[in-house]
Amino acid sequence: MTTELLDTPVTGTLALDLRGLRKSFGTVRAVDGLDLAVRPGEVVAFLGPNGAGKTTTIDMLLGLAEPDEGTVQVLGLEPSAAIAAGRVSAVMQSGGLLKDLTVAETVQLTASFFRGTRSPKEVMERAGIAEIADRRVGKCSGGQQQRLRFALALLPDPDVIVLDEPTTGMDVEGRRDFWNALRADAARGRTIIFATHYLEEADAYADRIVLVSHGRIVADGSAAQVKSLTSGRVVSASFAGPLDEPALRALPGVQDVEVRRDRVIIRTTDSDAVARHLLTATDATDLEIAARGLEDAFLALTTDHADNHETIGSIA
Repeated sequence: MTTELLDTPVTGTLALDLRGLRKSFGTVRAVDGLDLAVRPGEVVAFLGPNGAGKTTTIDMLLGLAEPDEGTVQVLGLEPSAAIAAGRVSAVMQSGGLLKDLTVAETVQLTASFFRGTRSPKEVMERAGIAEIADRRVGKCSGGQQQRLRFALALLPDPDVIVLDEPTTGMDVEGRRDFWNALRADAARGRTIIFATHYLEEADAYADRIVLVSHGRIVADGSAAQVKSLTSGRVVSASFAGPLDEPALRALPGVQDVEVRRDRVIIRTTDSDAVARHLLTATDATDLEIAARGLEDAFLALTTDHADNHETIGSIA
């Protein structure tokens, strides 16, 4: 599949500048020549299947691991220097909390590790946990603990925040409020890079989608640009009687047929032929035709058979 390159010049200091990163563990190449440049104020979704190299890349970005080859700079600094200066913070998926302390005690203790921070009260309000300040961490829900980690990350008022599955355990309203707060931060110049399995979050809130597979970037662009790499449409319909799946798979352009209870979902490059068949040769009702989504692009671009795809060019 051929894609149009995005040639956008870079000016000024980059928030993140990763060049030629390689990292192996024994015979396993976790990161294989990865280049990524991120401007200040961008919100970047860093996506890929398990084992794609996301966590290893984030570890190198945070100075938790050294690359075998390549360089990492955060705001023009080495990762350790950026972290020591409080210019980068991370919100990880688990760990790092003492269950016997209260929420307020946790924030106050963490604030004592820095020379100067935003006030504990301010960051708790910003993270939406001020009303549970006196609750012990061990009594907090998973979503509340994630909000607490977010509050801790806000203490040094960082220029860059790295988030790993940040909304795990949050309800729908909590996830929406969390992302609205982050988008407001990005509008004021804060850079956000996040890894998530909630593809709808990446689609809704990220300025850029970076897809990683086998330690390499296979797509880098806006959500619309990444979705455009997957040709065809999705045809879905409800059915009451038996469904002849082999007949559907034999239709021109059909790539995949999925049955979910009383509804069939067909991915195809010839939606007209599929729709015509469903309406004239079956008892299908409630037929819908839609463009491919981010999930389709994710699957198409990160599976083994997609390794020959050209990537969308990044700003590097």
